[in-house]
Order: sequence, then structure tokens, then C-alpha cells
Amino acid sequence: MDSSDRLFNRQRTVHQILGGGLVADVMLWRRKDVTLGILVVTLAAWVVFERSGYTLLSLVSSVFLLLISILFLWAKSAAILNRPPPPLPNLHISEQVVNEAAAVICSQMNNFLSTSRDISLGKDSKMFLKVAAFLWLISVVGSWADFLTLGYTSLAIILTIPALYERYEDQIDRYILMGYRELRRLFVKLDNEILSKIRRSIYEKRKLS
Repeated sequence: MDSSDRLFNRQRTVHQILGGGLVADVMLWRRKDVTLGILVVTLAAWVVFERSGYTLLSLVSSVFLLLISILFLWAKSAAILNRPPPPLPNLHISEQVVNEAAAVICSQMNNFLSTSRDISLGKDSKMFLKVAAFLWLISVVGSWADFLTLGYTSLAIILTIPALYERYEDQIDRYILMGYRELRRLFVKLDNEILSKIRRSIYEKRKLS
């Protein structure tokens, strides 16, 4: 299919547009086990938080309480019965990992603060419009559903729409371009028959005045 028959005359594939890495593979179901696992875990989390009445803090506390109780009883019974203790690894975070994570967070925060300052001082009008539109969109969409439902729905869309588009991109591009060309033809017809007459009449009135 020629690039002129693609949306935005693109020449790259959907996989390449999405980065071509692990994220693209997951979004396009090329690693079905990972994608399906993410959807199942997200659906389970939505059901737990939305339907059971649990909050994140109460759920995490309950899970840790259950885990610590099991390990404690296991260790005590192992000592009484002369059995090996629970096979727990030596949990340790190296200073290098902490420094690298702190450097990444610091860099991102500085970029965010610098961009925010430029927007606040009116130095980046395009970025201001983008941020304002994005925040307005979040506000509108957020009024339709709570955060958990919105997050699950967004993830489900991200993991389904790109894959469906990649599978049927020829048909989708064809129909969208046909619709776009038809709308453009109708606009040209409207402009020639109506809008041009309105502009001409306005011009004549201004000329007479």
C-alpha cells in the first residue's frame, strides 16, 4: 500500500511508531502472555478496589499482614520441628541503584519545573496551549468516571485499539481517507456555493461604505 494511501502519509509501521521495543510488543499483542497478564491483573485490581470496598492502603496492609504472619509461623514451626527456615533472599538495595534512581527523578523534576516556569512566564505559548488542552481533557473525562475506572478503561483501550488498527490498518486507512476526501469535497462545494457568496457580499458592503 502506497504511503499516500496511509494516514498522514506515514511510511513507518505501527510497531515502529510505538518505539519498536518491549512496550510496542505488549501493546500489539506480540507478547500475548504479558499483555493478557496485564489486563487480567488490572481487571482484578479494578474489581477488588471498585467492588469489594477495599482501598489501596487497607489492601496493602492486609496482604503484608497475611504474608508476615505466614512467614512468622513458618519460621517458628521450623525451629520447633528442626526444619529449614523460610528461603528468604537477602533483601538489600545498593547505594548505586538509589543514586541512579535519584538522578533520573531529579532530572525529570528539573525538566518539569523548567517547563512550568517557561509556561508561567509566557515564554512557550504552544506548550501552554498543549498543557491547557490536556488538563481540560483530563477534567472532562475525569468527570465521567472515577480514577480507577478511568485508569482501567484507558489501559484496556491502549492494549486493544493499536492492535486492532495494526491488524485492519488497510481497511481503516482506506475508509478514513475516503471520509476525509468526501468531507473536503463537501467543504469545497459549500465554500463555492455559500461561503464565497457571503464573503463577496461582505466585501461589496465594505466597498460601498
